[in-house]
Amino acid sequence: MHSSRGFTLVELIVVIGIIGVLATLGIGSYSNVQRSSRDAKRVSDAHDVKVALTAYYADYGTYPNPGGTWRGECDHPWGTPNLAANNVIPGLVPEYMDSFPSDPLMDKANRVPCYLYMSNGTDYAFLIHGMSRTETNYAKQTNLIDPTRDGGSNACNNDGTSWWSWKISSPGAKCW
Repeated sequence: MHSSRGFTLVELIVVIGIIGVLATLGIGSYSNVQRSSRDAKRVSDAHDVKVALTAYYADYGTYPNPGGTWRGECDHPWGTPNLAANNVIPGLVPEYMDSFPSDPLMDKANRVPCYLYMSNGTDYAFLIHGMSRTETNYAKQTNLIDPTRDGGSNACNNDGTSWWSWKISSPGAKCW
């Protein structure tokens, strides 16, 4: 009798196939974890900005007022584009925040995703603007869905399903 050591070609193919399936599952899970991590950072950033704006309001009786136009780091046709992160909300950094956050996937040239701010001094709106639907699970943060940018017919109510921004705002803010 002749004894052979090693694996047959069939055994090797089966093992390689199993490794391939496990790798595919691992990569898919990793991608979902990355997406969830970016969303968690956005939610945390919005919370931090809200806390800083509340403290600013408590000290001055007004919100930082950039003149009623949108401000952000991203290039955009309306408002004041291409600001340094720490200048998006005037007066907030460094007294109320060490540094101003930026979206983890920000693409300044293509305007998405980007954090935007507008205030008239009495009220404010802070947008996490332009996230792709494949990148973000909007429905997991229903309290942040921006009704003005939800694809619905009423700019003041969440009545659509084509979301593209999350928003925090002062209690009396209009539907900006």
